[in-house]
Amino acid sequence: MMFLPEMVTPLPLLALLALGGYLLGSIPSGILLARAMGLGDLRKIGSGNIGATNVLRTGNKRAAALTLIFDALKGAVAVLLARWIGGEDAAQLAGLAALLGHCFPVWLRFHGGKGVATLLGILLALYWPLGLAACLVWLLTALTARYSSLSALLAAAFSPILAHVLGRPDAALLCLCLAAIVFWRHRANIARLRAGTEPKIGAK
Repeated sequence: MMFLPEMVTPLPLLALLALGGYLLGSIPSGILLARAMGLGDLRKIGSGNIGATNVLRTGNKRAAALTLIFDALKGAVAVLLARWIGGEDAAQLAGLAALLGHCFPVWLRFHGGKGVATLLGILLALYWPLGLAACLVWLLTALTARYSSLSALLAAAFSPILAHVLGRPDAALLCLCLAAIVFWRHRANIARLRAGTEPKIGAK
C-alpha cells in the first residue's frame, strides 16, 4: 500500500508545474468578479476575505456562486494540467501549490483566501470520489450547523481519512498538508467558534 505517489516526473518539470499551479491558484477570482460586477473592493467588505463566503455578504448570490466555481476551478485545472503533462506526483504537487497560491498570492502581498473552494476543486480533480465525499461533509455540516468555517474545517480534517477509506492512501499525505493550510487560514475562525461569536452562513 503506497502512501506517496510514484515519482515519475523529472524534477525541473515538476518545479515548473508547481510554479504554474501556484500562479493559477493565486488568481484573485473574488476580487476580480466583485470589481467586474460593481460590488467594490472585496477587501473592504465584511470580513475582508476574498472568498465566496465574503462575496455572499455583498448580497449578490450570483457573484458568490461564480467566485466559488472559479476558485474551485483554479485547483482542479492545476491538478488536471499537471497530471496530463507530468504524472500523479506532479498533479499532487501542483494541487498543493495551487492552494498555497490561493491562500498566499504574490499579487496581494500574500494575503489571500482561506482555500475552501480551491481545496474541494483539488480533491475533485485528484480523485472524484474523494472530492465528492469531502463536499458532502461540507454540505451536511453547513446544513446542520450553519457555519461555513466549521464545514470547511471538518471537510479538510476528514479528507486524509477519506483518502484511505476510498482507496487512495497515496493522496493521504497531500490531504494532510492541505488540511493543515486550511486550519492555519481559519485560526481566527476557530477562536470565534470556541467563543461562540462566529457568524453563521448568510450573516453580513
